[in-house]
Amino acid sequence: MACWQVAKLQGPTLDPMAAWLLHRGLKTLALRMRRASDTAQSLARWLLWQNAVGRVDYPGLPSHPGHEVAKGQMGGGFGAMLSFELREGLQAGKRFCEALEVITRGVSLGGVESLIQHPASMSHLRTTPEVKARLGITDGLLRFSVGIEDEPDLLADLQRGFQATGLKG
Repeated sequence: MACWQVAKLQGPTLDPMAAWLLHRGLKTLALRMRRASDTAQSLARWLLWQNAVGRVDYPGLPSHPGHEVAKGQMGGGFGAMLSFELREGLQAGKRFCEALEVITRGVSLGGVESLIQHPASMSHLRTTPEVKARLGITDGLLRFSVGIEDEPDLLADLQRGFQATGLKG
């Protein structure tokens, strides 16, 4: 639906409460994004060293194919989204997510809380293997939206996930 159609149906302005919440949230947006981005950078580096992880995708890593472009476009911070792939696949991905206590499973990523998604058992559960392969969705892929929690808490939670898979991180 085009923007003008939404405006026609719902009105061109936000309701007062939504406007106030948006205004209030914008005041701390830069601070929250810096915190989440810095933590994501640190966790991505840590994930690279985990034996159970076959791949880490994060534009802040020099090994990422888009790293140089991201460096030029993102002003030093590389965002809060990363993904990593568990070597052991589908069941390991499910067990990993089920064991987490701080990081919440969710299909909508990008809040102040850390969220994780296992596409093979969640959003793409009914997608054919051919389509998943074309999209780069493997059975062990985890998408991780890093929030503003304390980094040691997130790190301990990721370690809990690795322990649940029976794999050493």
